[in-house]
Amino acid sequence: MKAQCGTVCGVSEPAAGIPVPPAPRPGDTVAVVAPSGPPDSERLARGVRVLEGLGLKVVVGAHALDRDRYLAGSDAARAADLLDAWCDPAVSAVFCARGGYGATRLLGHLDWDAMRAAGPKALVGSSDITALHSAFAVELGVASWFGPMPACSTISDPEGPEPRTFENFTAALAGAPPTITGDRVIVPGDVTAPVTGGNLSLLAALCGTPYALSARGRIVLLEDVAEAPYRIDRMLVQLLQTGALDGAAGFVLGSWVGCGDPYPVLEELLAPLGVPVVAGLPIGHGDPQFSVLLGALGAIDAKSCSLAYSTGGADKAP
Repeated sequence: MKAQCGTVCGVSEPAAGIPVPPAPRPGDTVAVVAPSGPPDSERLARGVRVLEGLGLKVVVGAHALDRDRYLAGSDAARAADLLDAWCDPAVSAVFCARGGYGATRLLGHLDWDAMRAAGPKALVGSSDITALHSAFAVELGVASWFGPMPACSTISDPEGPEPRTFENFTAALAGAPPTITGDRVIVPGDVTAPVTGGNLSLLAALCGTPYALSARGRIVLLEDVAEAPYRIDRMLVQLLQTGALDGAAGFVLGSWVGCGDPYPVLEELLAPLGVPVVAGLPIGHGDPQFSVLLGALGAIDAKSCSLAYSTGGADKAP
């Protein structure tokens, strides 16, 4: 049953986060690559100008405007752009242009040894980029930003970035992430733990791979777009039956744009786990779209119906 915001129960034992890369500073060089779907060229250009307006020097991947059906170029080309950007010592952060589909296809094409040797830097993206967040956490042990992307509407609309999204985005990138507030508590309780998760469809797609979700001891972020409730049901049941959600410390539910009313399914399947669940946070798709640092310590506070998180990562969580 849904509890009202402000209901509080016991606090779970906190776990450690994983290292947080340095925030990009004015004057730093950042790269924009397209590891998933092909970005619109005009949107990409506007998004680059937005980043430049923050004082960043922007380089765009050589294949960012390639197109191969529903992909931004071949797997090899998209992987090469991502690898080149990550391994370039002059680049302090890598922004994914947009989501769509295709990131899972890159995971076997990346030179993880070379990327580990290059050292940590910030990865920014959401939606399909969930696959990269999951793989980077496993292979590189680095926290990464789940948030708006340069060639998507909240950043690159002709009239400019959506103001609330942009304010949150710039604060997060500067290392001062604000608290994100939702509108309902499904299961009351407070907990502090590393944040993991992302787009539900991608988390389901990663089941059975080396990058499958492991929720134990973690707060799990879930969101999606244009998925009917029965499909949300199917994907959640898949995660439950594979054990991916075993031992979860809590759940943060983001946006469900174009998903009808997903809450009966979400409550039915998540409430019996007996851990805090807060919902209605503007994370994922929609307007506004706030940023979350996956891998860092987060705190669910039922009293304020919110998620606060920290850039103070420590050792990798068990």
